[in-house]
Amino acid sequence: MRLTLIATLLASTVLSLEAHAIDLLQVYREALGNDAVYASARSSLVAGAERLPQGQAGLLPSIGVGGSYNRLVAESTAGAVTVDRRATSNGYTISLSQPLFRAVNWETYQQSKLSVALSEAQFAQAQQDLILRVSQAYFDVLSAQDVLASVQAQKTAITEQLASAKRNFEVGTTTITDTHEAQARFDLVVAQEFAALNDLEIRRTALQQIIGKPTGELATLQPGLKLTPPQPAQIEQWVDSAEERNYNVIGQDLLREIAQREIRKNRAGHYPTVDLVASRSRNDQNGSTLSSGSSVSTSNNLGVQWNIPIFSGFAVTSRVREAIALEEKARADLENARRTAAQNARQAFLGVNNGLAQVRALEAAEVSSQSALESNRLGYQVGVRINIDVLNAQQQLFVTRRDLARSRYDTLLNGLRLKAAAGVLKEEDLAEVNTLLR
Repeated sequence: MRLTLIATLLASTVLSLEAHAIDLLQVYREALGNDAVYASARSSLVAGAERLPQGQAGLLPSIGVGGSYNRLVAESTAGAVTVDRRATSNGYTISLSQPLFRAVNWETYQQSKLSVALSEAQFAQAQQDLILRVSQAYFDVLSAQDVLASVQAQKTAITEQLASAKRNFEVGTTTITDTHEAQARFDLVVAQEFAALNDLEIRRTALQQIIGKPTGELATLQPGLKLTPPQPAQIEQWVDSAEERNYNVIGQDLLREIAQREIRKNRAGHYPTVDLVASRSRNDQNGSTLSSGSSVSTSNNLGVQWNIPIFSGFAVTSRVREAIALEEKARADLENARRTAAQNARQAFLGVNNGLAQVRALEAAEVSSQSALESNRLGYQVGVRINIDVLNAQQQLFVTRRDLARSRYDTLLNGLRLKAAAGVLKEEDLAEVNTLLR
């Protein structure tokens, strides 16, 4: 009895969870743990953090231990006398080397710090990309659902209009043309319904690819919501932020600094190196042929070792020229990243403002289309309108509603893209959009 009660409670809990649609923020948090692209970026961040200790290693001392063990067995004959020679020797050496002046190692260390910062910028960009990919896929599903609902509603309306045309033809109040027109619209909307179903399944699959599992029902936008323009309202401020704070720009700037360090690193191939070296050695020998029986020797060494490169076949000079060319390339890539970020910010800013204007216009068009449909229906009933007028009015209303929903989604997405281009997109911005869902 108790097991039955527990099973019933568990089943009711599962049904309750399935009955509630998941929202945008929940989908995003699922993607944080399951998206393969984001997981790859997270692993790259962990790997990039290891470049700092690798760069520091060139400035720290290196310690090594080496040793050997040898055994000698020999036999020699001089006339009637045979002499056996047996000896063993073993020893070890402990060595330490501490760089005192190695310009190459110093520049490598500086590059490692820049590489860590680059990995962090790339990961931050991956986080923003995930927010945009999840939002795009989420609203694509909602848009596909709206299209399907619009087509199905249009199918229902055309079905009623087709039945009305057939009845009117049977009683002789209309011609067969009305029936044929309604039948043609019905056949067309059936084909559109199949296409909408297929598109919805494709959109759901795209979202499933990000979160790694089926989504179920999704929360939709609240009816009659009011969208707000971007703040600040001046496009120049967004463009300036994009040129300085965009993570692609930051990453390219770090690559430029790394390229500058590479020039110094290659030029350091002409510089001398100075190391502090120390060692301790011990060697133990014994054998039957040794007059003393055995010997032990120990030596300690401490000193400074220096090296001055004179000529390396112009290899250093060639590497310097190569590094200079790569630094110029990095500068050009940085300028391109800035221009691209600024252009993306402008497009997104204009997309938000134009989207808001389009939403307002389509909201007015929806009211007008509804009134036109009612007028055509009334006119058809009294005989001043024909069937095709009603069908056209129905189609116009459904197309307006579909375009209105799509404009709202595009406006919200452009708002997120604007913040991403400016380098300020955070999870809190996604949570703000999530409040618009029901």
